[in-house]
Amino acid sequence: MTPAIRSPICTVLGHVDHGKSSLLDAIRQSNIVAGEAGKITQAIGASIIPLSVIKKITGPLLKAVPMSFSIPGLLFIDTPGHAAFTTLRKRGGSLADIAIVVIDINEGAKPQTRESIDILRISKTPFIVAANKIDLIPGWKRGKGTLLETVAKQPADVQAKLDTKLYEIVGQLNSMGFRGERFDRVEDYTKQVAIIPVSAITKEGIPELLMVLTGLCQKYLEHGLECDVSGMAKGTILEVKEVKGLGKTIDVIIYNGRLRLNDTIVLGSINGPIVTKVKALLEPAPLTEMRDKKAKFRPVKEACAATGVKIAALDLGNAVAGMPMIAATAAALAQAKRDVQRELQDVLIETDKEGIIVKADSLGSLEALIKLLKEKGIPIRKASLGNISKNDIADAEAAHEQKNRVIIGFEVQAERSQKVKIITANVIYHLLDQLEEHQQSVQKKGEAAELDSLPKPCKIKILSGYIFRQSNPAVCGTEVLAGTLQAGASLMKNGIALTEVKEIQDNGKSIPQAERGKQVAVAYTKVIVGRQLHEEDVLYSHITEEEFRKFRELKEQLSADEVAVLKEIAAIMRRQSVMWGV
Repeated sequence: MTPAIRSPICTVLGHVDHGKSSLLDAIRQSNIVAGEAGKITQAIGASIIPLSVIKKITGPLLKAVPMSFSIPGLLFIDTPGHAAFTTLRKRGGSLADIAIVVIDINEGAKPQTRESIDILRISKTPFIVAANKIDLIPGWKRGKGTLLETVAKQPADVQAKLDTKLYEIVGQLNSMGFRGERFDRVEDYTKQVAIIPVSAITKEGIPELLMVLTGLCQKYLEHGLECDVSGMAKGTILEVKEVKGLGKTIDVIIYNGRLRLNDTIVLGSINGPIVTKVKALLEPAPLTEMRDKKAKFRPVKEACAATGVKIAALDLGNAVAGMPMIAATAAALAQAKRDVQRELQDVLIETDKEGIIVKADSLGSLEALIKLLKEKGIPIRKASLGNISKNDIADAEAAHEQKNRVIIGFEVQAERSQKVKIITANVIYHLLDQLEEHQQSVQKKGEAAELDSLPKPCKIKILSGYIFRQSNPAVCGTEVLAGTLQAGASLMKNGIALTEVKEIQDNGKSIPQAERGKQVAVAYTKVIVGRQLHEEDVLYSHITEEEFRKFRELKEQLSADEVAVLKEIAAIMRRQSVMWGV
């Protein structure tokens, strides 16, 4: 049997907000971006662009390409651009035959752009660059003809700006080990990366982008696109979703073979391989994005590579996004299970003995969260898929430290709790912001409690002419020069512990403490005025080295006045021991 030619799988990658989803919206004439939480792609999506649609968009451009086309169209995979989604992009990259790296022409390559290109280099995936947002180049005038005609009609200074921006991208590509050039100036597509200026808003450059992409796929990838459409299907799970009327379903990219109703399939799951049968098979309509909540699906009896399908089957609850899906005959079932188990071992998530609990709706989201949390140094005791349950709350309650009695959940439902802080969101940025805010609050409360347990630093002076009693206890008029004088405080003179404050009175009333600027009557123990204590003496809080180190750790919680007093105390003590408090 002659192998069939499947649609090339094209991954769209790049930095967050550089316009990946908007670019696909321009091709599909859809509006997926508006439906994304925060208008940022949070999950992998897929859409089928038939060759007939590509020919319609490109018009005479594709007709001018001297080749006949056998590919049935293009299957696009849109991937999240945030740094956190490295693992999702890796899965998209490994699936791809070719890729579009989207770069904001006005901003150039960013860290996630470079990361995306590194992934493509590792997986040896060819790519082209869409230099997006040309409409935002100052002075740009929208045209009606081809991209090159529009460029030629721009004012000379705008053409110069465009060339400057393009060659900045060329330079950035060169620093990453790739030669780049504007698509119409490329001499050898096997050695140079084509850069196509585009605007997802005005759709300028979209026909040229599709022309170059389709031409490259047909000319250089045709042999690699051959697949056995009569063989058992192989694919990758993109997402696991609940669908009304169907229950749990999986969105899958089939990259080889044919999947039929009632086929036995083996899937990756958190508890080992799942073996189940296809009960329903739904294919998205052309130009439909699979993750769009309004997407139209049509039931089919079979689906051939390469395509995206939604599968309904029993026991999908523990299926894991990013894992393989393999259709298998009874004879090949054992091997298929071994293959799936091997891949599952590669994504087991390491956790710590102590830390917070993390929950998410898919493996990609979970890995994304874990990556960011690890980068921030936040320990994770438990990480798993699914809604936040009572067992999760009980686990969080058992944490030794208050700061770890936290559960964060991405795109999940949660039980309520009075003892555990539960944070849920459908945008990872918001989730992490709320976690950081909560942990800062917990830290400040802990530091405030710790500070309250320490003696308050102070500097006082015995007032001349205000000695009310010389001993048992000595009572003297006292001015607080800095800090806070507390009842019960231990005081020192010249670095030696001298006395303790028995009582503080202000206008005949006993008070617990006196702040800077106050003049009060103070009763001192263990001293006799005229012997150990004299008028005009300056005394300081007697603070141990350990207490001083604690104060230094809590410096942010201290007033400038208190910090100044502590510096004076340290200077006095270091006259006797130069390493005091270090």
